[in-house]
Amino acid sequence: MKFLKGTKVYSILTGSCPVCQSESMYVEPNPYKLTNVLAMKERCGHCSTKYKIEPSFFYGAMYVSYPVGIAFAVTAFVLSYLVFNLDLIITYCVIVVVMVVSLPIILRTSRNIWINFFMSYKKSKANLKL
Repeated sequence: MKFLKGTKVYSILTGSCPVCQSESMYVEPNPYKLTNVLAMKERCGHCSTKYKIEPSFFYGAMYVSYPVGIAFAVTAFVLSYLVFNLDLIITYCVIVVVMVVSLPIILRTSRNIWINFFMSYKKSKANLKL
């Protein structure tokens, strides 16, 4: 995925700092360690970017999580009902399972998208060691 480095897509998919993209924003890289799923570092260790711009900054990520969750649910529906021709009840169960299993990924992806609305990659700042 190195070919995407320097783009917002790279930062969103990897959860890396939106400014320098040198390290993860999260304390625990594995989103399925549920005790730390949303635990974030306060600043980037490479460029000193502060992740929580203001108190309650990531409440806006809730608005992003809805369409991200819908994308996961629609994908599960299309695959189970239209591609594999499963019954509607089984398709519903598949959607519920997919949503529950993918919740940590949806939460982090929403935060990644939200912070990337407000910050951009800066190549010159990425090379500085603060």
